[in-house]
Amino acid sequence: MPHKKRSQKFILRKIHMKLVQKLTLVITSLSLSFTVVSQQAADAAIINYGFTVNSSLLSGSGSFSFDDLTFNNEAIPTAPVQLLNFAFNNEPQTVYTETDDIDYPISLGPVVFPNVVGNSSIGLSYLFNNKSDSSISYEIAGYDFIADDQVFSGVVSYTSVPEPATLIGTFSVCSIAWLMSKKVKSAKNNQA
Repeated sequence: MPHKKRSQKFILRKIHMKLVQKLTLVITSLSLSFTVVSQQAADAAIINYGFTVNSSLLSGSGSFSFDDLTFNNEAIPTAPVQLLNFAFNNEPQTVYTETDDIDYPISLGPVVFPNVVGNSSIGLSYLFNNKSDSSISYEIAGYDFIADDQVFSGVVSYTSVPEPATLIGTFSVCSIAWLMSKKVKSAKNNQA
């Protein structure tokens, strides 16, 4: 019996050493992952947003991106939209882009503006005509959607889209944590 207790202690010590080694590897991996993600986030200036329109007349969804370093120094700063895609739910095959803005390319075309009080930190200004009937115009003005002369207040919502590096870092951390929990459970089951 004393020999059996000694071999169990030896096995437990060996399992403990392996767990410590793996935990060290996990901590090192997490540290490197967070360093890479935070460095990429500090360098990145392209911001991506998704947006939806949910009015009683029309609804749709889209996305846009902009460089946050291009805000001008006006009273209400604006930055030009780099890429924009939008489609109404009833016509998903008709896609509107930044080049469909009525002011494009004469002026900036669609723009974003910061600090919309009480809502998200960004708002979109996008004025475009219906592709099949150019006498019908639409406008996304912050949180309002305007179809010709009908104004639908508060029907536009925005969602920040995380960068791929952030998603990869989060996935890596969760995967490593899951694997470690399986190892701990396995070690506890072997101990019992």
